[in-house]
Amino acid sequence: MSLTNAPVLQADSLILRGPEMSDFDAFAEFHADPVRAPGFGPVYRRDESWRWFACNIGHWHIHGYGYFVIADRQSNDAMGLSGIWNPEGWPEPELGWVVFAGHEGKGLAYEAARRARQWAYEELGLKTLTSNIYGSNTRSIKLAQRLGATYERTYDNVYMGEDQLWRHPAPEALA
Repeated sequence: MSLTNAPVLQADSLILRGPEMSDFDAFAEFHADPVRAPGFGPVYRRDESWRWFACNIGHWHIHGYGYFVIADRQSNDAMGLSGIWNPEGWPEPELGWVVFAGHEGKGLAYEAARRARQWAYEELGLKTLTSNIYGSNTRSIKLAQRLGATYERTYDNVYMGEDQLWRHPAPEALA
C-alpha cells in the first residue's frame, strides 16, 4: 500500500508509484553507498535514510508531488526513484532520478524521467522543470541532454553546494 496520494503511472517497462514501506531497505542501501549516493545527496546511515524517506512522503502531502518509486511491472520491487522535488531552498521544481544498483544500463532512468515529466506538465500544469546536477555526474548530464535539457547556469545548492541547473524543454516544445 502506498504511503502517499501519489498516482500510479504506467510506462513501457516500469511503473511509477508512491513509496511503500517495503521500498525502504533498497533506498537505505542505495543511500549508504559511498560510490552511488553522492550526487543525490550525502551518504546516509540507515536512520538518516529513514528521515529522508519520511521527508519524501511529507513532500508529496505538502506539494502534491515528490519522488515516485520506479518499480518493476511484474514484481513491484523498487529499482530507483524519479519525480519532482522542490524542498525549501530549491530554486524551482526539479525533475530528478536515480537508479539503484543492479538496475543501471537498462534505460530505466530515461523512461521514468520522461514519464514523470509528462505527468508534471500534463497533470500538474507545470510550465518548466530543471534538473540540478553535480558537474562531475556525467551520466546524469548525458541523461538530461538526452531528455532535451540544456545547461542554464551553475548555482549554490543549499544542501549540496555547487550544482548545475539544466532546463528542460517547455511542454509545448515536446508536443
